[in-house]
Amino acid sequence: MPCGYISSNDNRLYAALELSYGQVPMIDGSNRFPAVKLATRQRRVRAERRDKTGTRTFPGWPAGLRKRTTFELTTYMTGWTRQDAEPGYGPLFQASLGAPPIYFGGGIAGVNTDAKLLTFQGSHGLSVGQAVTFGGELRFVASIVDEATVELNAPFSLLPSEGTPIGPTITYGLATDLSTVSIFDYWGPAGAVHRILSGAAVDRMQIRVNSDYHEFRFSGTARDLIDSASFVEGEGELMSFPPEPALEAFDYSIIPGHLGQAWLGNLPERFYTITAATLTLDNDIDTERKEFGSDGPRCISAGMRTVLVDFDLYEVDDTATKALYQAARQVSPIGIMWQLGEQPGQLFGGYLKSVVPEVPEFDDGDNRLQWRFSGCRAQGTGDDEMYIAFG
Repeated sequence: MPCGYISSNDNRLYAALELSYGQVPMIDGSNRFPAVKLATRQRRVRAERRDKTGTRTFPGWPAGLRKRTTFELTTYMTGWTRQDAEPGYGPLFQASLGAPPIYFGGGIAGVNTDAKLLTFQGSHGLSVGQAVTFGGELRFVASIVDEATVELNAPFSLLPSEGTPIGPTITYGLATDLSTVSIFDYWGPAGAVHRILSGAAVDRMQIRVNSDYHEFRFSGTARDLIDSASFVEGEGELMSFPPEPALEAFDYSIIPGHLGQAWLGNLPERFYTITAATLTLDNDIDTERKEFGSDGPRCISAGMRTVLVDFDLYEVDDTATKALYQAARQVSPIGIMWQLGEQPGQLFGGYLKSVVPEVPEFDDGDNRLQWRFSGCRAQGTGDDEMYIAFG
């Protein structure tokens, strides 16, 4: 007979945006995403008791103390197979950046003669920051030339010929206000304890480049941690704990971490010498946990946004690498773009149009000298420090 232990692999996670803070939404199979690990922690905020009881025995804490719920979530990047809908982890990216996703259905290339310009046969309908794909490469719109032509942040390796298709994309941008998500944590067998993180606010998002596999990490605070074993009507504005939706076909195809491209510089050059990189978004969220009359946060409040890039590369005696060092010394902003993946439907991109690089540290502990650029901060003019996209 089975011993009754729950397998850590028999786990399925879903995410969906909330209409209001802490209100658990409905989900279906399309909300599932490929999780590696979800770590949650809920603790009571306990102030020290100083009353004199006549003994040295601790008399216990009172009921109704405030709760603090935190989470850390890691997921692998998988293919964007349903290109008529956002990826399963799309709500997590929207909660991180703020703006709803923008779809681009694709188009047909016109006559192109300039590698930095992309011309369509008709009106493209694109806006600055949106992504386009062609030939297994993803690029972002740096500016709008006219209704049929856009300027790209970096050139395609091959010039699109007239009549060739330009692929679809979904792009996420920044916004001043942030949304929250509910994260559903279902286990097998059906009698296991299931959980829902309601009011989950992403305080920090990280994208790791050149790991074993491409990884996305989200962490922050939540309104509450609801479970199927102790559920009480009204939690998360639910009448009952929701059952897991019917399972749909799920894509487990993950992308090796070394596949992709890096473009750096004012006149962007492709770098083949990157050894590691991390893109970090910090929202500086304050959940206002000290409000009188409430045992938990009632809303979220985001402070000054911080977008940082850390990257290591081998020093090479060429003009492009020396230009990075010169930009750091002169406090001159550069553009940075990462493309993860190399196949249509398996592309992810992150674009930062203006990053001030810090002077790199020299790491001579290996056979080849490495430069380590740490804490390079992105800047902008209004919710435009970064864009991310799938294609």
